[in-house]
Amino acid sequence: MSILTGIVISILSVYLAFTNTLAGYVSTWLPTTTTDGNELLTKQESGLSLIPSRFHPSQLTTILRDSNTFQRAVVAEAITPPPRPLLDPRHAVVNIACTFTTDTAIKNTTGTGFIVDGSGVILTNAHVAQYLLLAETNALGKAACRVKTGETDTPHYHAELLYLPPAWIVANAALITEAVPMGTGERDYALLHITKTTDGSPLPASFPTLPFNAELLPQGTQDNEVFAIGFPAPENITPGSDLSIVAATTTISELYTFGSNYADVFSIRGSSVGAGGSSGGPVLDQSGNVIGMITTRGDDDVDGTGSLRAITISHIHRTIEEETGFPLSRNVRGDIALRAAAFKETVAPFLLTLLTSELN
Repeated sequence: MSILTGIVISILSVYLAFTNTLAGYVSTWLPTTTTDGNELLTKQESGLSLIPSRFHPSQLTTILRDSNTFQRAVVAEAITPPPRPLLDPRHAVVNIACTFTTDTAIKNTTGTGFIVDGSGVILTNAHVAQYLLLAETNALGKAACRVKTGETDTPHYHAELLYLPPAWIVANAALITEAVPMGTGERDYALLHITKTTDGSPLPASFPTLPFNAELLPQGTQDNEVFAIGFPAPENITPGSDLSIVAATTTISELYTFGSNYADVFSIRGSSVGAGGSSGGPVLDQSGNVIGMITTRGDDDVDGTGSLRAITISHIHRTIEEETGFPLSRNVRGDIALRAAAFKETVAPFLLTLLTSELN
């Protein structure tokens, strides 16, 4: 192992120790005031509270738009199994427990995700899926993620990384050198794909899925009733622990924008879901459609204990099209195996280049 790789691993150990807190304990990412005490969140003319965007147009790489292999994989026709009938939305929600191992350390994290395609495609947070991304370099360590659905008595699954926004990598690569990196949840999403069971048994012919609504959230949705689901984890969780799924009814309290003048984030009032490990969990509207994905803690002083913030599906839908040329609905279908291989071929080397350039 090279000296540079050893340095990368040492710094990543510090970085992953902190981002493990983000995934496992859903840290507070959205400060309400700046360092000089001025209000950070201000109302736009649109009526939305503003969260300043951390993404500059120069960070919107064309790496996937320029990849012929990736583009072919997205549009490739593949036999997609119809989803199983969904009797309970919790059956399509998964717990994602990852372990990242280097020569000197073992890091564990737990988060939530939900299945959005019958072939086993999972939508979750980038900070939950980052372990698999780092492992794709084959130089920084080994990662393994165990996936378990909310159904009882089901096997555990292995998953591979299908997509993570390159712009998220660009914006967060420099954070590996910071003791306390901060973020807002912007573009904090990823797609995984279930590949096999951990016990060698056959995969289901299809998986139950949650339908999602990519339409813009209109003004006036404050106080609307929503349904949040996650796998909250106790602070003393041990590796390999099986967590219980928790679902709760709550309400939307506020809408935010990253300067797009669209509702990119919304906060939900406190509930039993609002604890560590719920990152990546779905928030459903009264029609049963997913309208958001949990990313950070909320403001408990305003919204009660266990409050959370979620990025909207419309935010994911719009930004994934900026980076890939295709909306979310197209990115969860097609030739999944070819897409996973194309992502590994294009983005993994890109990540390693960013990390080494930060170190240099």
